[in-house]
Amino acid sequence: MLINRRPRRNRQSAAIRDMVQETHLSVSDLILPLFVMEGQNARSEVASMPGIHRLSTDLLLDEIQECMDLGVRAFDLFPNLPESKKDKYATESYNPDGLYLQTVRAVRDRFPDAVIMTDVAMDPYSSDGHDGIVENGKILNDPTLEVLGKMALAQAQAGASIVGPSDMMDGRVGYIRQVLDEGGFHDVAIMAYTAKYASAFYGPFRDALDSAPKFGDKKTYQMNPANSREALIEAQLDFAEGADFLMVKPALAYLDIIKLLNDNYDLPIAAYNVSGEYAMIKAAAQNGWLDGERAMLEALMSIKRAGAKVILTYFAKEVANIL
Repeated sequence: MLINRRPRRNRQSAAIRDMVQETHLSVSDLILPLFVMEGQNARSEVASMPGIHRLSTDLLLDEIQECMDLGVRAFDLFPNLPESKKDKYATESYNPDGLYLQTVRAVRDRFPDAVIMTDVAMDPYSSDGHDGIVENGKILNDPTLEVLGKMALAQAQAGASIVGPSDMMDGRVGYIRQVLDEGGFHDVAIMAYTAKYASAFYGPFRDALDSAPKFGDKKTYQMNPANSREALIEAQLDFAEGADFLMVKPALAYLDIIKLLNDNYDLPIAAYNVSGEYAMIKAAAQNGWLDGERAMLEALMSIKRAGAKVILTYFAKEVANIL
């Protein structure tokens, strides 16, 4: 049969397939989220996230050492706090003697070359479980910015390399940038949760932090999953307000949004391969329904192929072991 163009010629051996591969996944692309809890030598598995644990600071430092040895150099820290430490205004979030900021300091002291990303949002510290101050059932935008500014400044003082406002309040990137600059932290970057959708895929994460809303949902501040053009509005605002990275969250159900932002902005695009996406692959693999390793790598490759330069993923250590 006379066929001029045969694409299979470039697939006939592993060496040729590797030579023409268009997208490459590297350990340097990855940020590993970690959960810190109170105590010493304390470890608690997140039931809905097989293989993922909440760790006391001492064990978290050991985990980071293992990851650094494998080439993972970037970590996003999240606190698991008892209800007794939570209040309406999330004051524990900027307590210099609190668990979170002490942990950030400990990581910075032991690993001066690590990239430490911190989470800027009220929900882990809020007695209401929301990302903003609640009054009469409403999430207040502008008063919340003051709390977020205090939180971001305290994290920078503790040693954060990148702060990640995950709250979705309007104007928070510009407000935080101003607070950081006025505090002398011009070099601390902002990874804006630009297109953070009101997603069903966050459930295991909220289990990990015990941070689910005490009432209602987050649809008045997180984005409608049906919308894509709205992501361009959010991206333009974050870009203008001084963001250094634009993030899409979740990742796998929003590959089109990752591509949309990558096509329209020259800033690095990040994507959060969230807890529910991790849990689905793990659960299916445990049941023998799919090859977990291949599915993991294929999922991450799809995120990279869509245009993400940075991927936050609970798979980071596993990937490093393979690569």
